[in-house]
Amino acid sequence: MHLEDLEVADRVVLVRSDLNVPLATSDDGTVTITDDGRIRASVPTIEALRDRGAKIVVVAHLGRPKGEVRPGLSLRPVAARLGELLDAPVGFVASVTGPEVEAAVAAMAPGDVLVLENVRFDARETSKKADERAALAAQWAAWAQAYVSDGFGVVHREQASVTDVARLLPRAAGTLVDKEMASFARVLGEPERPYAVVLGGSKVSDKLAVLANLVSSVDRLLVGGGMAFTFLAAQGHGVGNSLLEEDMIPTVRQIMADAQARGVELFLPVDVVIADGFSADADRAVVAADAIPDGWMGLDIGPQTAVNYAAALADARTVVWNGPMGVFEMAPFAAGTRAVAEAMAQSDAFTVVGGGDSAAAIRLLGIGEDRFSHISTGGGASLELLEGRTLPGLAVLEESA
Repeated sequence: MHLEDLEVADRVVLVRSDLNVPLATSDDGTVTITDDGRIRASVPTIEALRDRGAKIVVVAHLGRPKGEVRPGLSLRPVAARLGELLDAPVGFVASVTGPEVEAAVAAMAPGDVLVLENVRFDARETSKKADERAALAAQWAAWAQAYVSDGFGVVHREQASVTDVARLLPRAAGTLVDKEMASFARVLGEPERPYAVVLGGSKVSDKLAVLANLVSSVDRLLVGGGMAFTFLAAQGHGVGNSLLEEDMIPTVRQIMADAQARGVELFLPVDVVIADGFSADADRAVVAADAIPDGWMGLDIGPQTAVNYAAALADARTVVWNGPMGVFEMAPFAAGTRAVAEAMAQSDAFTVVGGGDSAAAIRLLGIGEDRFSHISTGGGASLELLEGRTLPGLAVLEESA
């Protein structure tokens, strides 16, 4: 069911958003949201429900408190920022369930928005025991009349606020989840070709299932980030002190053989930016990918590799990117990630950025988000979709009521 098909007027609608934003705490204890992208992404669904007279109760998590109340992971500042973005009052209750929540919900009028405290302060939210999750879900369902799934970043989880409560109420996908599903359906169904995938990040093991699934469907596979050094090692090159998963070398060789057998163009770094330490002020140099000296580590793809990757994306019609090309948080090692992002932004292709660090890099580097067809809000969820897996938080929306 889509959001517009759900009856919401004068009803309490429980909205599962993804408000898991990065925070910084100053010396005086002031908490600052350093990237409000996920809060902004939650606004359209909430505004749509307000326009239709719903009473909106938002549940979300922040960090990994593991069932403990941790003031530094409170959603209070997030609720305040949501109110600024909505330009409307947003209530906050420092509880997940109980009399205080029930009283606040009972006092709501149509169009009101209320944010509950971090759901992961309650250990039942992420419990492996179905009966514990169900008990928490039942407490919400006792006062809610409908459920909206709008936290794409958690739809790959079997959790009380994602799957269990959804089964107890009339339910629908929010506008964000709808958009995510449509975008990934386009790249995983019958993508317009040439179809290119750019994979980066730290470890091959994190992307192994993606590599195995996509090698049968892509035309071009571009590899960067720390995982590239395991590919270089699989070719017999020394990688110095670069990140390396030696146990993955046989698997990588098989992936390379599969790509060759299927006619997939595999692009690997031909040069790299190296440093003698993991810091922005370390001594650095650009060397050929097969000439990394002992004691040095690769922290970004090199300038010629960036040119090669941009050229490989120039005439693509579909591009998916998941994982940075280097340690983009440090300015000396951000050029490769910027080059890939700019090549995608300038492309006429349908472009999907797979959430997580890639989305963070776009914002940190100041590249306009509107220059991409879709920027996912869920790193883990987008990865599992690219792996070809069924996500429980999406599957539950399709179950019979």
